[in-house]
Amino acid sequence: MSGSATPFSARRRTVLGAAVAAGVTIPALAALVPDASAADDTPGYSVRHVEVDVQVGPDDDVPCTIAADLYTPDGVDASRKAPAILTTHGFGGAKDDDSQVAAAQGFVGEGYVVLSYSGLGFGGSTCKIYLDDPAYDGKAGKQLVSVLAGEKEYRLAGTTTTRRVRTVAKEAPGDPKVGMIGGSYGGEVQYAVAMQDKRVDALIPIITWNDLAYSLAPNNTALRGVHPTEPGVTKKQWVDLFFGAGIIDGIDDAQVDPTRNVGCPNFDNSVCPAAVQLNAAGYPDEDTEQIARESSVSSYIERIKAPTLLVQGQADTLFNLQEATATYRSLRAQGTPVRMIWQSWGHSQSTPAPGELDLGADSIRDTYLGRRFLAWMDHWVRGDESRPTGPRFSYFRDWVDYDTSAGAAGQAITKAYGRRSALPGRSKTLYFGGRSPYVLRYDLDFVAGGQQFETNTGPAPTSYSETSGVQDRLDTPPYDTEGTAAVWTSRRLSRPAAWVGSGKLLVHLDAPEAEQTQTQPAGRLILFAKVYDVAPDGSTLLLPHRLISPVRVPDVTKPVRVELPGIVHRFPTDHRIQVVLAASDAAYANNVAPQPVTIRTSPNRPSLLRMPITTKLRFQPQSALQE
Repeated sequence: MSGSATPFSARRRTVLGAAVAAGVTIPALAALVPDASAADDTPGYSVRHVEVDVQVGPDDDVPCTIAADLYTPDGVDASRKAPAILTTHGFGGAKDDDSQVAAAQGFVGEGYVVLSYSGLGFGGSTCKIYLDDPAYDGKAGKQLVSVLAGEKEYRLAGTTTTRRVRTVAKEAPGDPKVGMIGGSYGGEVQYAVAMQDKRVDALIPIITWNDLAYSLAPNNTALRGVHPTEPGVTKKQWVDLFFGAGIIDGIDDAQVDPTRNVGCPNFDNSVCPAAVQLNAAGYPDEDTEQIARESSVSSYIERIKAPTLLVQGQADTLFNLQEATATYRSLRAQGTPVRMIWQSWGHSQSTPAPGELDLGADSIRDTYLGRRFLAWMDHWVRGDESRPTGPRFSYFRDWVDYDTSAGAAGQAITKAYGRRSALPGRSKTLYFGGRSPYVLRYDLDFVAGGQQFETNTGPAPTSYSETSGVQDRLDTPPYDTEGTAAVWTSRRLSRPAAWVGSGKLLVHLDAPEAEQTQTQPAGRLILFAKVYDVAPDGSTLLLPHRLISPVRVPDVTKPVRVELPGIVHRFPTDHRIQVVLAASDAAYANNVAPQPVTIRTSPNRPSLLRMPITTKLRFQPQSALQE
């Protein structure tokens, strides 16, 4: 392999769809992936383009055809068999995407047979998009496992010639040694397949969801894991890009299966009403939540027994770190072998740190994540127990210097990854002061009070965090319009403070108008919580990875607990930690009525911030300028 590839993503086609939907032109997308024409003349493997007929649906009565590529290493045959990898792409992608081809090449180069396929509704495969529903996408994947087992025939693409795979090693008759890897949509489908098929030996789901209802309309209060017990707040921009990309893909591939676009275009017919509900109402109704739940591992996690290496992106406002954390905790609690990595990149910024992952490298072993992926498969699929499975929890730290040169980064980056045996707890607490200047403070020695602001329902939101899907190509800073947000700021730090994980707020509200209208979701108060890193001069605000926590408050008369975004960030010396509760955000649904809101705090009933700080937390002495 040569060049570089955008890793395990749907960037080629999803970003194009995003650009159309958002009215944004994306330059030089071709530069993100290697030139397929530059492939090695002697790659060390062979590829067959194949088709597999499958029956899916709750009653197995929906016929579909899967387009796939079967990669076989040189020297592997019926007498010298090898373990296998089953892989598919992100949303809007296809088996032919350069990044997907590069992923297959990486594993076939390590002696694995690889079956890389286009998911239902994408890239040459027929049927509609079923959102990784186990009854559809899971059953399709199960039948592909049977192809690798040699139990089910495949067809050479464009012919009627059928054959069987004879090259995959087995643990028992009909039970191939097989693992799955893929990102985003190609991450969630692994759970769907493993739920249907115990023959899958290992999973590596990358930047994917735990609960799709949370992903598309989060409510960061009243949570069980990440599952909101109350309706959330629609991520309007991500929802539009998500559905727009699926529809565009159906148009592009209409010649493959014209029925894709009958009814709900390229989606199962239940999905279009859900999209309308999310956009029109700004929150999911019960039917929408049910559709999302059926396509979420959170609803069947107890059936996932395959060892799982969770890989989630810090730069990801679509599927955030809380999603992988919820899956990790559930798997660990039930005894499923699991490890978790928080890598640097995700849906919001798709370029890995130098040495982190490059699917176009000469070998998958040349990068940190590549080595972790290979070791996981070697241990659990190949059966080489001498191969380490890695630390229980590891996370990239962008403040750690290392040699980023091309020849050294792949090894040097290891020191930028922290490792822990457990997730950090919320070990430090700061209290909201009651009077101006509003300070986050260590003690309860302050006067009771609060901050008032106004919600806004005009056409222009009064706060901005990101433009979803294309933020890494824009330079618009985040902002909160004065008078539409409550702000508390710490004193200057006397030493750096490292935050690893999700903080939590406890706030007390006074919102008399919302108190009268909160019996229905539409009438409930919406707030957006976030944490800024404030530069010494106060002029620069850094919102780590543009992550925020929307909340639709079920009852403003009760204390509200808000889970803040999961981040990995170091606040430097002389910087300040700032908490903001805003009335709106440009990327989300917003309040339907203007109203006054007050955040209250007192020594007896303090509003407060709890933080997962992994270092000592020290502030400079207060001064008249700081407090």
